Amino acid sequence: MAAWQGQQDALADMGVQIVAASVEPRAPVQEMAAKAGVNFPMAYGVTPDDAELLGAWWAEAHDGHIQPTEFLLGRGGTVLGAMYASGPVGRISPDEAVHFIQGRERRR
Repeated sequence: MAAWQGQQDALADMGVQIVAASVEPRAPVQEMAAKAGVNFPMAYGVTPDDAELLGAWWAEAHDGHIQPTEFLLGRGGTVLGAMYASGPVGRISPDEAVHFIQGRERRR
């Protein structure tokens, strides 16, 4: 989350908003956000039903959790890029997101 926070200004300059979600309850999410200096919206208490709405894989191990699922949405909600993982590897980095969006804007 801290890495995304570090790119928030660059993303905001392009009109991009960051939103995150976690299965954790409110207090731990707020604590993590405070430690990381995160000031973008973070949902908490994600359920298996929420994961299904996103098309994300829900793992039952360790009391259940959503596997990483990330979207880059364009104007009007068009999905420009998506990443669905079945483990901790393969996440979109904030630097990659900035590079992708800058390239797309140059081509527009």
